[in-house]
Amino acid sequence: MDTRKIIDKIIEKSEASIEDIVKILISQQDSYLFEQADKIRKKYCGDEIHLRAIIEFSNYCRCDCLYCGINRQNLHLKRYRMNLDEIIEYAKKAYKAGYKTIVLQSGEDTWYTREKISYIIKEIKKLGNIAITLSIGERDFDDYKQWKIDGADRFLLKHETSDEKLYNSLHPHSTFKNRIKCLKWLKKLKYQTGSGFMIGLPGQTLNTIAKDILLLKELDVDMAGIGPFIPHPATKLKSYPIGDSKLTLKALAITRILLKRPHLPTTTSLEVTNVKDRENAFYTGANVIMRKVEPYKYRKLYEIYPNPNIKEKTIEEERKEIENYIKIIGRKVSTQRGDAIDK
Repeated sequence: MDTRKIIDKIIEKSEASIEDIVKILISQQDSYLFEQADKIRKKYCGDEIHLRAIIEFSNYCRCDCLYCGINRQNLHLKRYRMNLDEIIEYAKKAYKAGYKTIVLQSGEDTWYTREKISYIIKEIKKLGNIAITLSIGERDFDDYKQWKIDGADRFLLKHETSDEKLYNSLHPHSTFKNRIKCLKWLKKLKYQTGSGFMIGLPGQTLNTIAKDILLLKELDVDMAGIGPFIPHPATKLKSYPIGDSKLTLKALAITRILLKRPHLPTTTSLEVTNVKDRENAFYTGANVIMRKVEPYKYRKLYEIYPNPNIKEKTIEEERKEIENYIKIIGRKVSTQRGDAIDK
């Protein structure tokens, strides 16, 4: 079966095997895949691009992830924590600039207790009709439950890799089983749940990538972030090559044709490898873009991977810049919160 027929079958049945996905990943004929992914994106998500404001409020982290620049073993990194009212202040600035979703992201920093996160959520919710996405890692079920009660709408917790052995070797502080347990808790609590993975992790195979995509379907995610691995000089994986951006775009496209409805961002890691890939992603299934809104003195310190593209501008200037870009590529800036798309 040629790849066109495989792609057509996946679109029709919303089912795929590992073998099907691998055949598409190794194929050199990408145009049909990208064309179909863009059509599916348009059918289920329309031509709107959702802009999300992300506040990276702490780079303290309890974790030892081998690929991450803010892991606790990095003793050269200057650490910071935004205070609670400062986080709320910048959420307010983002809301005034037009953002309908605030993404609260940090390292796994337990200084921010259940009560502190609750306070932040409740205060941000007072601003208006605004969605809150939490991206703060593995916590207890009761933490997740309380934050949902307080008004959190979404939770992003990437599974990073579906290979359990590889996951456990890259995350000595945790286990793959615990990560999946947390994701299932989030679904049970009716969060709009997001996951995702990296392309190019040392030890990853095409079969792994296929399983990653199928795991997104099994988890029934509402959003998924797929980006290339970028080595950080202060990690144990510093000498490994950057993940393949073309393979990343293909994984994104396959995810779109298989899952249909989830919100798929063009990730910042794609912009770091090649800013042109941001545009490419919007033609291969993506419909979301995130922009940092925390103070610049913190942005350069939230270095999961090296990002040389940080240039100081106001929140309003950055918002206007990305709105203009969206219009130039023939898409529309969404004025909605961009909640999960009903099945």
